[in-house]
Amino acid sequence: MESESELGSIGEYKILCRLGGGAGAQVWKAEHKRSGQVVALKQIRLSNLTPHLNNCLHSSLTFLSSVNHPNIIRLFHFFQAEDCVFMVLEFCDGGNLASYIHHHGRVQQCVAKGFIQQLGAGLQLLNSHRIIHRDLKPENILLSLCGNGPVLKIADFGMSRTLNPDEYAETVCGTPFYMAPEVLQFQRYNEKVDMWSVGAILFELLNGYPPFRGRSNVQLLQNIKSCTRLPFSELILAELHPDCIDLCSRLLSINPEKRLSFKEFYQHRFLKV
Repeated sequence: MESESELGSIGEYKILCRLGGGAGAQVWKAEHKRSGQVVALKQIRLSNLTPHLNNCLHSSLTFLSSVNHPNIIRLFHFFQAEDCVFMVLEFCDGGNLASYIHHHGRVQQCVAKGFIQQLGAGLQLLNSHRIIHRDLKPENILLSLCGNGPVLKIADFGMSRTLNPDEYAETVCGTPFYMAPEVLQFQRYNEKVDMWSVGAILFELLNGYPPFRGRSNVQLLQNIKSCTRLPFSELILAELHPDCIDLCSRLLSINPEKRLSFKEFYQHRFLKV
C-alpha cells in the first residue's frame, strides 16, 4: 500500500486522497479507473483485528452486501489484498454529522427532527434484521448532499452484531460519550443501547454538545448517574416542543427497562410527520 504522499492505486481504483481513519483502518477517496465512479475505499488491516472484531467484520460485510437502503451506507463490493480487506463503499460528499454539527452548531428543531427520522428509517432496517450497531455517533453518520437537503447514511458497522429477542450481549464497545450507562458499567445489555445513542445524537443536534461528558469513563458515568435533569441549553429550552423533550428524555433514561424500545421510538409523537 502506498503512503499518502505516493497515492498510486489499489486494484482497479486510483487513490485520490485520504478521508480519515485510525490505527486499524484507513478510508480513501478513490476513482474506478475505467468507469470514473468515485467511491470511498475503506482499508482494514486484518492483523489488527481481535477474533471478536474479525467476527464483527464478517457479519457487517454479510449484512451490507445484502441491503440497499437510502439511509444505510452502500457497500458495492469488497476484496482482499495482502493483509487487508478493502470495502468499496458509496462516497458521501457531505462529510459526517460530527463535521456538520461542528460547522453549523446547534440546529433548529425541525432539522434535528428530519435527521432523526432518517436515522430511524435506517435503524428500522437494522431492527428487522435483529442487528444492533453498538457505535452510533455523529462520526459514523455520513451525509450525502442533494437538492432537498442532506441524506443521512448510517455507516461503520465494525462493531455491529445480531442479537435475538430476549438475548443479551456483554462485550464492551462503542464510544464513551454515546455509550449507554449499562455498557460503561460492564453490565449485559440488549438493543436498547442503540436507543441511548440516538438520544445522545438528538441532544447534541439540538444543543451543539453531547448530553454527558467527563475526563474519564468513571467521571462520565458519575455525571450520568447524578443527573436529575438533562442539561439542555437555556437558550433553546423554551423553543423546544414538549414532544421533542419527551423523546430525548425517554431515550436517555438511565434505566434500560424504562428507556424507549425501538418500536416505541419509531412510533413516538415527535417523529410523526
